[in-house]
Amino acid sequence: MESPNLNYIKELSGGDTAFEEQIINIIKDEFPKEKETYFSSVNAEDFNALVEIVHKLKHKISIFGLTKTYEIAVSYESSLKDNKMDFKKEFEDALVVITSYLETI
Repeated sequence: MESPNLNYIKELSGGDTAFEEQIINIIKDEFPKEKETYFSSVNAEDFNALVEIVHKLKHKISIFGLTKTYEIAVSYESSLKDNKMDFKKEFEDALVVITSYLETI
């Protein structure tokens, strides 16, 4: 699996470390809540809510430079629209990787 990085955030910031910190703090605040919503939606088998939350999470995946994982999220979101859970394991594996990464930055 790919490793998350801050390259996109650094590029976006243009060297403004305060901006970088602000973006990282927003993600650190939002990601656990969105992950919790994701798992609640999985348990409820609420496909409409899953489509919405996976859509939000895939953007965080892209922010961390996870291009292959982003494609998995796109495919997962598409399968959820058909009430299927193809790519569920791969998506959830990515959530674990991002969670661990957020603990280190």
